[in-house]
Amino acid sequence: MSSLRRLAPALALLGLFAPSALADTPINPAFPYGSEKVRGVNLGGWLVLEVSFIYASPLVSLRLTRGQPWITPSIFDNTGNDNIVDEWTFCQLQDTATATSVLQNHWKTWITEQDFIDIAAAGLNHVRLPIGFWAWDVSGGEPYIQGQLDYLNDAVSWAGNHGLYVIVDLHGAPGSQNGFDNSGHRVSTPEWQSTSSNVQRTDAIIKKLASQFAETPQYVPIIAPLNEPAGFDGQDMLDTVRQYYYDSYGNVRYPYGTSQESNTVLLYHDAFQPLSYWQNYQIPPDWQGVAFDTHIYQVFSQTEVEYSDSQHISAACNMASTLNSFDLWLIVGEWAPAETDCAKYLNGRGIGSRYDGSYSGSTYVGSCNGRTGSGSSFSDSYKTFLSQFWSAQVVTYEQADGWLQWAWKAENADEWSYQAGLKYGWIPQNAANVPYPNICN
Repeated sequence: MSSLRRLAPALALLGLFAPSALADTPINPAFPYGSEKVRGVNLGGWLVLEVSFIYASPLVSLRLTRGQPWITPSIFDNTGNDNIVDEWTFCQLQDTATATSVLQNHWKTWITEQDFIDIAAAGLNHVRLPIGFWAWDVSGGEPYIQGQLDYLNDAVSWAGNHGLYVIVDLHGAPGSQNGFDNSGHRVSTPEWQSTSSNVQRTDAIIKKLASQFAETPQYVPIIAPLNEPAGFDGQDMLDTVRQYYYDSYGNVRYPYGTSQESNTVLLYHDAFQPLSYWQNYQIPPDWQGVAFDTHIYQVFSQTEVEYSDSQHISAACNMASTLNSFDLWLIVGEWAPAETDCAKYLNGRGIGSRYDGSYSGSTYVGSCNGRTGSGSSFSDSYKTFLSQFWSAQVVTYEQADGWLQWAWKAENADEWSYQAGLKYGWIPQNAANVPYPNICN
């Protein structure tokens, strides 16, 4: 317990937990992580509106902090305002009553209990639910419209009704933890780490989450305290993230104000660092119930969109040794079978794609016709590839502790949609029945 005890005095001053209440006993999560595989989907584009940014990663050639105008482009197109690029500007740059009406209708209709029924019927066991800090707190004068918490509660109830587990993922923090629009506010540099009040507001939200769901771990066995913090921004950010993860451990493990421990797992994003950076961080026996989240895509660089089908598959298969050697539970929390960046607004509203050369500075690879949009327009050979690529990634990510595909559904980008994959046949009706189980052999 020496590592935790070194931190305990500082944490105790913050009221997070007392030095006498240090965790050293195994927890009992509702799902048997480590022995059964996480198989699930992200409910992207529901309670957070986003556009997209790209950042180079040392783990894979590029990772995307992708956004969601491409999931529901009509929401952005209907504003008639090209300056609306994230949820902040969606709420700020149009009539509040209009924005509120659009958001409330979207929250009510984009994901319903029927989606949870269909997800469970597909042999999946988890959903990851992104939500922003503003659902709880706009005390900093942020322009966001609230009302998301009712739908979070609905989601948890629906999951319970249909045997699914919810990962509640804090997707945006005050000041923005990465500068990306999926944090709620697109800014040139992240500001979350720059003031203690930003971090303290985030801590307070995690405490609320932990307290709310401590008694229902059978529905919410995991809390992810921060999506994609910008570890690439420098040492100050990394130091803040590492300490914030320590604080989150205390907040989630001890939600009762006593020495009683919860059974909630903490899922930390890798902050765009190689997994080796996090080796020996919060490992047993001093720490219990800690998992890491990594995000892997193959469509956000010129090199990757030029891959042949076989190269995409090989790149996925070659990740296995990196993933299966990590020393904690590891979930690939975002990935997709898409092989191009052709989906409308995938790279940002009004920005083209590398694949067809319409992205500034890119080189033409091929036409986007038949590569995105409705699955009804996809050729048999393309659907076969999508099935093979899906299989290669599932086989590989189950060398770790499982996966959550991005995303369950999209308005008009079926190559990203799990729901469309089921409809058109490149994803099996039961996730356990991988169509090409030996593809990485």
